[in-house]
Amino acid sequence: MDYVDYYKVLGVNKNATADEIKNAYRKLARKHHPDINPNDKEAHKKFQQINEANEVLSDPDKRKKYDQYGKDWKHADEFEKHRQSQRQHSYPGGQTFSGGFGEDDFSDFFASMFGGQQSGSRNRQTKFRGQDYNAELQLTLSDAYKTHQQTITINNKNVRITIPAGIENGQQLRLKGYGAPGVNGGPNGDLYITFSITNNTTFKRMGNDLYTTAEIDLYTAVLGGEITIDTLSGKVKLKVNPETQNGTKIRLKRKGFPIYKKEGEFGDLFITFSVNIPTNLTEKQTELFKELAKTSR
Repeated sequence: MDYVDYYKVLGVNKNATADEIKNAYRKLARKHHPDINPNDKEAHKKFQQINEANEVLSDPDKRKKYDQYGKDWKHADEFEKHRQSQRQHSYPGGQTFSGGFGEDDFSDFFASMFGGQQSGSRNRQTKFRGQDYNAELQLTLSDAYKTHQQTITINNKNVRITIPAGIENGQQLRLKGYGAPGVNGGPNGDLYITFSITNNTTFKRMGNDLYTTAEIDLYTAVLGGEITIDTLSGKVKLKVNPETQNGTKIRLKRKGFPIYKKEGEFGDLFITFSVNIPTNLTEKQTELFKELAKTSR
């Protein structure tokens, strides 16, 4: 396994703070995201390296192991266990284990431990699970409203995934076996996809419910009538009762957001009426309002 300088990948120094790492990752992830560079293999490769670097450096424990063990950081726990168990034992030739390994010694140790060490006639190999990957996938609210498929690129391979309707902003899905390859035939790691949902609609989402405002003219508010409003599932005709007040709220059942992994179940849509006061009245309209005002006194 070649050494990858994760600090260099993110363009930060080794003393970078958590916020500096986070900001650098977000900037580079946007620049090299596959959606922005759909036919650029180099950009895809860079995007994977950025995610891998962020996963390690944004985690204090992983970062500490990486700083100490370099490319062999994933096996740091096994190394420490082995070192502790050997402190009380002597190696052939009377040498005792001191734990004073340099970077090359780490590599030699891991090569012998994980690459196959002869013991008698048996070739002892330890299998280790591969590293998990983390990625961010951006969706619009309209996308998240319906179950659909998207193709993402993982290790230069296109993988088609199904995204269930009702996915939440910040929700994470796991793709088993799509992480880094295992060691010595061990299982692959997993890929964790975090969804970032931007609102491209006039609706406000709160859980599974949606909220919006519908404008009605003064005459409809006073006399009642019917209006047509947009929902995420299409247009709906809506009855307005006479004498509807500004700020009146109504609820349309099951016209909200689909409930995650519950087929056919939806939240509700809440509508607030906003009454528009007429402007630029004609003389006749003004006189009519004056007459109306007299009758209400």
